[in-house]
Amino acid sequence: MLDFCQIHSNPQLFNQLSAGDRQLVTSGVIREGMNPDAVFLAWGRPDQVTVGTSRGKEIESWAYVGERPVRTYSMNMNMGFGYGGWGMGGCGPCGWGGGPFMGGGPFMGGGPAVMYVPYTAGVVEFTRGRVTRWSATPR
Repeated sequence: MLDFCQIHSNPQLFNQLSAGDRQLVTSGVIREGMNPDAVFLAWGRPDQVTVGTSRGKEIESWAYVGERPVRTYSMNMNMGFGYGGWGMGGCGPCGWGGGPFMGGGPFMGGGPAVMYVPYTAGVVEFTRGRVTRWSATPR
């Protein structure tokens, strides 16, 4: 989740951090006790922010979403047009199905495909403007 763009776009925020936190941020690492600016510089803008309470204290949670590739196999059914014309259609990334054919009617094709599924890549909780808990999926 390291986001060098945030560091280069916000040098004033970066320079206000302690030397130790600057080193952690440039490695994309956060720690308990960090402020939201340091987390923003290390991981970027969160995809979702929620607020609530825990043990009578207000908390703010930042969630980061990633995407994982999932291999699938697609099947498509398309209709052709006319006699001796060109088929309209295509299947997946290879575009199979176009070309001359005799007659009309349905044809099928299929092939491997990749779709991207979102997942929660990390969550950071703040209490009184400091990280009190965080979690991230292994890299």
